[in-house]
Amino acid sequence: MIVKTKAIVISSLKFQEKSLIVKCFTLSNGLKSYFVRDAFSSRKASQKIAYFQPLSILEIEAVHKNKGTLENFKEIKTAVPFQSIHTDIIKSTMVMFLSEMLHYSIQEEEKNESLFIFLETALTWLDHHDDISNFHLILLLEITKYLGFYPDTTEIDLPYFEINNGVFSLFQGFNTLTDHETKLFKKLIDLKFDNNQKVFHVIERQILLKILIDYYASHLEGFKKPKSLDVLKEIFS
Repeated sequence: MIVKTKAIVISSLKFQEKSLIVKCFTLSNGLKSYFVRDAFSSRKASQKIAYFQPLSILEIEAVHKNKGTLENFKEIKTAVPFQSIHTDIIKSTMVMFLSEMLHYSIQEEEKNESLFIFLETALTWLDHHDDISNFHLILLLEITKYLGFYPDTTEIDLPYFEINNGVFSLFQGFNTLTDHETKLFKKLIDLKFDNNQKVFHVIERQILLKILIDYYASHLEGFKKPKSLDVLKEIFS
């Protein structure tokens, strides 16, 4: 079946000397993996390696056999031409980390149009703004809405947040955040991309990042801590 759709690059893995295996989150079919033959060859101008940088947004035409095997591209072009995401060291490090988080978070081949549109909008915002210190924190929390485990804020006035159940609690237990951590988490819940990005100090952002990674690990089977986490911490230290 020939499919034309937008696709966000989640990961790319070199295969043998010249080829790539590229995992994309597509608007039409959710998660799909593609085999790109001779990706490193100048003869394949339409499949340049530059297309497959983390979280690039593409317009693709592809052959989907839907048999659980690798699919194939017919045509590729850039859908959203980023101006700064892949050239700014802070932004490129951030998207490398976020692409790893998505790699371990989006686990099924099923359409999730609302998540795709959210990611496309958020990445476009990132490309056009410089005050981005909390972007990754806000994005990771918002993504949980589309993956089904956004915190239950019904009783947000309670003093402790329980990681496993995603609820606020009156009592502090083994899987609850401390009072201080819960206050930071509540502040993050209220935060939007256009809010003052200096609302958190460096240490507070590191605390929140650990909370979010623990939260993902608690709710997603097979989730792994991103290898790029240490690099991200170094950039924001």
